[in-house]
Amino acid sequence: MTKVYEALADAFIAEGTTHIFGMTGDANMHWMYAMAERGATLFEARHEGSGLAMADGWARGAQKPGVASTTSGPGVTQLGTSLVCASRARTPLVIFSGEVALGDLGATQYLDQAKFAEGVECGFVQVSSPTRAQEAVQRAFWLARTTSRPVMVSAPTNVQQAEFDGAPVYIPSTALIDNALAQPAPERIDEAVRILAESERVVVLVGKGARAADVGDLVLALQNKTNALIATTLQTKNWLRDRTDYFAGISGLYGTATAHELLQEADCLIAVGASLNHFTTEHGYLYPTARIIHLDHAEQVVTGTGQPVDCYVRGDARPSLEAIVKALPDTPEHGGGYHTPNIAAALRTADALKEDFHHEDGRLDPREVILALDRLAPAELPLVMGSGHQTDFGTMLFTRPREIVSNYGLFGAIGQAPLLTMGWSVGRGEKPTFVVEGDASFIMHLAEFDTACRYKWPVLVVVMNDEALGAEFHKSGAHGLNPELTAIPSPDLGAAAVALGGRGSQVRTIAELEAAVQEFIANPAPTVIDVRITREVISIPYRRLWHAEEV
Repeated sequence: MTKVYEALADAFIAEGTTHIFGMTGDANMHWMYAMAERGATLFEARHEGSGLAMADGWARGAQKPGVASTTSGPGVTQLGTSLVCASRARTPLVIFSGEVALGDLGATQYLDQAKFAEGVECGFVQVSSPTRAQEAVQRAFWLARTTSRPVMVSAPTNVQQAEFDGAPVYIPSTALIDNALAQPAPERIDEAVRILAESERVVVLVGKGARAADVGDLVLALQNKTNALIATTLQTKNWLRDRTDYFAGISGLYGTATAHELLQEADCLIAVGASLNHFTTEHGYLYPTARIIHLDHAEQVVTGTGQPVDCYVRGDARPSLEAIVKALPDTPEHGGGYHTPNIAAALRTADALKEDFHHEDGRLDPREVILALDRLAPAELPLVMGSGHQTDFGTMLFTRPREIVSNYGLFGAIGQAPLLTMGWSVGRGEKPTFVVEGDASFIMHLAEFDTACRYKWPVLVVVMNDEALGAEFHKSGAHGLNPELTAIPSPDLGAAAVALGGRGSQVRTIAELEAAVQEFIANPAPTVIDVRITREVISIPYRRLWHAEEV
């Protein structure tokens, strides 16, 4: 007879599970071994939350639900931060968690795992009986796929060890999902076309949903028919930059001063696969008088300014854009719009630094570091960006079109980006990938560099090391507090990487940085570059937020 844990493993395999990240404990070990016997690859992390973040990165790279696993009780609570981050990123994940024996409230590792899951924005399905064990897996994957969020399958140990007596044939969740393209309502298309035809200054804002739908050609066709600017959310930074002269860049705090000026002049904003949150609209500072057309497949939500949009077109991006582009005339009725030689010239230089680099013995200007990285890293080398003050420089100054994953703004949690990088690389067939992160963020999960070394993942971690909690250092100064309280001396992280089995170096000159990056490109392997940067340079977003500078 088949045990329930074996039937659960069969269901996960039928759902397409190939890779699992996490840690083995006594409440999930039978399932883990059953998965290994069925051909799944298991990656043992040093922390359960780290394993989940790796599964998050894997899902983003592979573009299908990631799978993580943990034991009961404390193994589950360790997932907290990474679960919220994955939920905010709308990553489909399924977590197999062990649970103490059903009804044993006095067990050492007892936890009301359903309540915990609810608190960290995670769906929850319990394996409450042997008969319905596989149903729980089917529902979890269905929820993960249809709601784009993490879902926990919680399996009590005594139920796992029971004999499985459920249905003899498992039906994967994919058979229950209609994958046909959602067609937009014709009257909404007509309304969108009317608004566009009446508008003179149109901005096409593309978000992560547009990039995932691969509708770049249609976005450009829409731009050409409306003489529009193209702007992006943080998650789609630099997408389509190399295909148009009228690329405004990021819409929001991280945009250039030129973009801010131009986007405020818009009389129509058409957003494709973008949430229109308060970050993207900069709390209403951008697009103050624009009518808004929103294309998305999700339920309509109010914008970051608290206002509903003027025209909501619900449906998949491709059929919606195809219908709008087909209905529009080849040339706009109102002349040039944003497509003028002066605007094209302004956009070409919008990202250029207008200030000299800061010179300090033994420490580099972070802006010079980012520009060097952008030049040195080939366009085919994907980039993951972390969070914190040091990331602001890369968010604004990386301009080379490449695949980018950003951890910024999703929950404000530091330490996640290197873990996402590891999983993302595996999800893309162990494609070499680099991440730019701060020293406090990297040290938080330093043990996981050992995981990268054990599995020989080709990840490059560039640590922008100012030996401080950088964001708090600069905020403290702005608030009249002593910033030195946030200064924390850092060990040589390159040497630590070597001790953990990888490659590493500490660099204090651009020449040393160039040599280290070129070594990784020539022979990708787990690598840490500890770049010592000055604290004297404040990022443009922080200068805007905390010093009221117009930059």
